[in-house]
This record gives sequence, structure tokens and C-alpha cells, in this order.
Amino acid sequence: MPVRGIHAEEVSQEPAIQAPLAAKSLLIDAARVGGKLLAVGERGHIVFSTDGGKTWDQASVPTQMTLTAVDFVDESLGWAVGHDAVVVHTEDGGKTWTLQHAAPDWEQPLLDVLFLDADRGLATGAYGLLMITDDGGVTWQKTMVDETLDWHLNSIVRLPNGVLLIAGESGTLARSADRGETWEILESPYVGSFFGCEVLDGGKRVLAYGLRGNAYISEDMGDSWSKVENPLGSNLYGGDHLPGGGAVLVGAGGTILKLPAGSTAFERVPYPAFNNLVTAVHISGSEVAIFGSRGYLPYIIE
Repeated sequence: MPVRGIHAEEVSQEPAIQAPLAAKSLLIDAARVGGKLLAVGERGHIVFSTDGGKTWDQASVPTQMTLTAVDFVDESLGWAVGHDAVVVHTEDGGKTWTLQHAAPDWEQPLLDVLFLDADRGLATGAYGLLMITDDGGVTWQKTMVDETLDWHLNSIVRLPNGVLLIAGESGTLARSADRGETWEILESPYVGSFFGCEVLDGGKRVLAYGLRGNAYISEDMGDSWSKVENPLGSNLYGGDHLPGGGAVLVGAGGTILKLPAGSTAFERVPYPAFNNLVTAVHISGSEVAIFGSRGYLPYIIE
């Protein structure tokens, strides 16, 4: 049975320290928020740029926990999640944040977050953790996709028809057609870990990717999967869909891959360094913002 989440005011958290080089520290997830770029990462850092990444400001954040994922429903309302099952919320487009949830005793970090609207949100985490809110994060219910499933749930995405898809450790794939109330465990094409998912080609395809560069595409909402050819064997951690279909993915050792629209084969994008890249956000044309162990990096993919 679900249990009520811990109130934020019951847990002591120290606010993130304002750091001049926060945009060059480890950044794990990022989003486009109206005309802004926004990224979250270690030590509770949340940074945002209003000029396409030329300059960055650091937000006021009430935790120093590592933040692993961020999601916005519009240009104002957003949520970020992370270690200690922390959830922080913004109502001003990411400039200031308040603490909504924290549960250090669980020893279960949150790894991804998805809000379906301003009220209904889901956060996935380690050891099968699933948290759900129906009041914009004021209260959260702790539950699981399946009582027998205790693998890390690394990514959650929404397909255009409203179906939700979770991908995680040990080839875990789960699907919900009722906004996360119930879940169906899918037959997986792969026994290794999936670290992320991207919805491609206007929702016609979904891409799951992860350990050792393994990636698979489904054209039927997860009922069947086809392997994507990959010239590299590096872990793939995150990325973004591209206009017109396709995706750009990044990963360990300076890996950047482009998947053209309609294709089932990655193309390698040259990158001059070997630092770990964690996610990417498409800006315009061939320009992408890359985030990772060295923070924000602009890059052009041809």
C-alpha cells in the first residue's frame, strides 16, 4: 500500500552555496524553459541562462543534495529531484526554489521526474521507488511499479497518446496507460541497464538506451524493439530529440552520437575531449548545449 511522504519541514536541509563556477561543475540534467536554458547538478546547483549559454546565473535552492533531474510544465512551474528523495519546486521559471520533500532515511535517491500537468507528477528512483503527487508536490505518495521489482528506475517519459514508459536497471521496461496508477512490465530486448529514453519522430518511435552503448527503438509503444547500430561501446547517459525526428545522445568518454530521423543506426559526432557527458539540449539548427562533468559546453553537430 502507498504511504504518505515525509513533510519537507520535518527534514533539515542546508541551502546550496552560491558558487561562481557552478555552471562548470557537474550538471546532470537540463531543460529549455521558455527562452532560458536551465540545468541541475551536484551540491544542489541549479543554473540558468537567458542568452543561450553565454552567461549563467545560479538559482536560490534550499538543498545541497545532488539534483538528478528536472521537469517543467510551462515557463513558470517546475520540479527538480535528487538524492535523499529530495523534491524542490519553482513557480518563477527556476530563479527560486522551495523544498517539497526529503527522506534521507529511505536511502533511495530520485533519478527522474515527469509532471503530466500542474498537479499530477511522478518521480522514479533507486530500488524500485516511485513517488506520485496529485497536488503539485505538496504531498507525495511512496509506492512501487511492482512489489517484486526493486531495480533502479532511471527514466520516465510520456508518449503523445498519454502512455507512460519507465526504463531502468537490468533491462527494466514498464508501461502505464492510466497516468501511472497501474503498470505493465514489458518484455525487454536487453538484460543490461537502460539509463534514458527519448520520444522520436513526433511520437512515432521511442528510443531506450544505456549501458555499453546499447540502444533499442520501438514503434509500437514498447511491445517490440529493434536494436540500433552503434559504432561505439560507451555508456549512453542522456540526450534530446531533434526537430524533424531523430536524436542526439551523449555519454562516457566524450561520446556524442546522432540518430537521424527514421534511422536505426547512430552516427558518431567528433568530440575533442574525453570527459563524461551526461545530457544534451537542442538549441537551434545544429547547435546543442552539452552538460556533464565539466558543466555546460556549447557544441555544433553536423
